[in-house]
Amino acid sequence: MTYVVDASVALKWLIPEPLSERAASLLDPSYALLAPDMLVVEAANVLWRKTLRRELSGAEAALALSTLGGSGVELRPSAPLAARALSLASALEHPVYDCVYLTLAERERVPLVSADARFLRAVAKRRLKIDVLPLADVT
Repeated sequence: MTYVVDASVALKWLIPEPLSERAASLLDPSYALLAPDMLVVEAANVLWRKTLRRELSGAEAALALSTLGGSGVELRPSAPLAARALSLASALEHPVYDCVYLTLAERERVPLVSADARFLRAVAKRRLKIDVLPLADVT
């Protein structure tokens, strides 16, 4: 099975949080995982914020980011997804950066897996022809 995963899922591989075990199950080689290349920047930003709050040391954040690089997620260029993501963001009234993941899922015709409750609520309000699965529902 192939999935697009967003940063809310990938961060659960790096930092113990609720549903981290469920997220880790997606790293099984039976899954093919895709994400826009901006996943790395989004993850780095969250790790940076955690260092500011002293939840992680700089060394821990750097190690977590390098771990993401070895996760096996196939990264796709974000720029070609931007125009459609802007359109979806307008329709959903939700930030473009989350809609980039949605656009990749649409383009690849595979489900998007997210643990971002706000994003999942925004998507649920609209009838999209894009499968979006809450991480909690992925088996």
